[in-house]
Amino acid sequence: MTMRTRPLGTTGPQVSALGLGCMGMSALYGDADRAESVATVHAALEAGVTLLDTGDFYAMGHNEMLIGEALRTAPAARREQALLSVKFGALRDPQGNWSGYDGRPAAVKNFAAYSLQRLGVDHIDVYRIARLDPDVPIEETVGAIAELIEQGYVRHVGLSEVGADTVRRAAATVPVSDLQIEYSLISRGIEQEILPTARELGIGITAYGVLSRGLISGHFTRDRQLAANDFRAHSPRFQGENLQHNLNLVEALRKIAEQKGVTVAQIAVAWVLSRGEDIVPLVGARTRERLTESLGALDVTLDAADLTAIEEAVPADAAAGDRYPTAQMAHLDSER
Repeated sequence: MTMRTRPLGTTGPQVSALGLGCMGMSALYGDADRAESVATVHAALEAGVTLLDTGDFYAMGHNEMLIGEALRTAPAARREQALLSVKFGALRDPQGNWSGYDGRPAAVKNFAAYSLQRLGVDHIDVYRIARLDPDVPIEETVGAIAELIEQGYVRHVGLSEVGADTVRRAAATVPVSDLQIEYSLISRGIEQEILPTARELGIGITAYGVLSRGLISGHFTRDRQLAANDFRAHSPRFQGENLQHNLNLVEALRKIAEQKGVTVAQIAVAWVLSRGEDIVPLVGARTRERLTESLGALDVTLDAADLTAIEEAVPADAAAGDRYPTAQMAHLDSER
């Protein structure tokens, strides 16, 4: 495996061709092993991964503290290569319920102060509001991030799950390096308007959900029992007939993967990698085993015939069920 680099837009840094999404190490996918999570971050850094993605609301700060621990205990050279992408703005209560988003400038700076402390760093490389606050113009939110850049606490402005119009408004206010948004074989909505807009403006894409939360990893089975604290237990794509339909797509993809001598996960990640040098897939590995598998996608070459076969097996819009439950879909500016 050779770790390549890709630009995070025209105003952002060079990052590893794959990034590590750390959310599942703390929240939303059932219980996780802290020691294994830290070891997985270390293994990612050792393999040349530079981009680590988190959110201050992932288990109410737990994920940032976990990454902080992993960085403190990593060799200095590896620690220094890490680039941190942090999402903020989601409001939680003590029971873990979601209660909206806060993009007010004062709140932006407050969130940043806490994140810097939990991560144990003096700056955040890419800072972004997790979802658009409908009560605060995006210009005010990114303007506050720009002030943090002037003060040395942030390096680059990012966006997350916003539509093309919001991307344009933000980019007209400050230089935006990157848009983080879901993108996979079965979540291709950005291709119509959002991706062309980002490319027109020189904004990179960090693609999360490249394995659709494990659904197209090749490891998820129809009879798998999900814990109550696992997001997928409530996700439309993992329910009833939707799940069976989506797993049928996975089996069609598995045939192509087997012909190439790779795993389903590897071919799914490789497909996202093939979409352009301006797209950096985030792999949500929680263990070193899953990380190693995903990193193997870097050695998968897809030619024109492979890509045709993959898209025939899993056509655009073939998935059954929305990406999120109805209440959460309502917060996605990218879906409007």
